Amino acid sequence: MTDYAEEQRNELEAIESIYPDSFTVLSDDPTSFTITVTSDAGANGETVEAMLKFTYVEKYPDEPPLWEIHSQENLEESDVKDILTLLQQQAEENLGMVMIFTLVTAVQEKLNEMVDMMKHRQEEEKQRKEREAEEAEKIAFQGTVVTIENFLAWKATFELEVAELRRKRQKEEEQAGKPKLTGKQLFERDHNLDTSDIQFLEDAGNNVEVDESLFQDIEDLDLDEDDPDFDPLEMGSDED
Repeated sequence: MTDYAEEQRNELEAIESIYPDSFTVLSDDPTSFTITVTSDAGANGETVEAMLKFTYVEKYPDEPPLWEIHSQENLEESDVKDILTLLQQQAEENLGMVMIFTLVTAVQEKLNEMVDMMKHRQEEEKQRKEREAEEAEKIAFQGTVVTIENFLAWKATFELEVAELRRKRQKEEEQAGKPKLTGKQLFERDHNLDTSDIQFLEDAGNNVEVDESLFQDIEDLDLDEDDPDFDPLEMGSDED
C-alpha cells in the first residue's frame, strides 16, 4: 500500500532544497506551497515570471495535485492559458510519480520560450520600421507619379491658392491707400483722354499769343508778286 503522506513529505524536502529562495509553504493541512519561476533574461534584460501555487491531494502522486498561477509579471492572458494547459499535459503524463519538479521545469522552459518570442517580435517590429523608413525615403526621392487624377487635384488646389493670394494682395493695397494706376488703366477709366489735346486747343481759342519779332517786316522785303519768275520758296537762295 502506497504511503502517500511519506512520498509527499520527501518531495517537499527535496523541492525546498532545490528552490530555497523561491519556495514558500502556505499551509500544512492540506499541504500547500508556492514556487516562483522566472525566465532567463532576454536581449534587453527583460524577464517574465509566474508564481505557481500547488496543493497536494490525499492520493498524490497517483492523482495530480491542484495548481494555479498565484501571480505573474509581464505575461499576457494568452500566456497564462498556455502555462495552465502545459501543467495539465505534464500532470497527465507523470501520474504515479512525484511531479512537482517536472512541472516547474516545464514552466521554466515555457517562460524562456516566451522571452525568446518577445525578442523575435521586437526584432520583427524593428525590421518593419526600417522597411517603412526605407520605403518612405524611396518615395520621397522618386517623387509622386503624376496621373490625370492627382494632376487635376493639384491644379484645383493651386488655383485656389493663387486666387487667395490675389485677394489678400488686393486687400492689402486697398488698406494701404488707393493704388497707383498705369497709363492703360487711366485710359480705360477716362475715355475722354484721347480728345484732351483737341479740347485744350478749343478752350484756348483766340488767346493764343504770337511773338511778331520772330518774323521779318513784310514791308522791308523787295517782293514783286507780278514777276512771273517769283518763287517765295527761293527767297533766301540768292543770299547764300
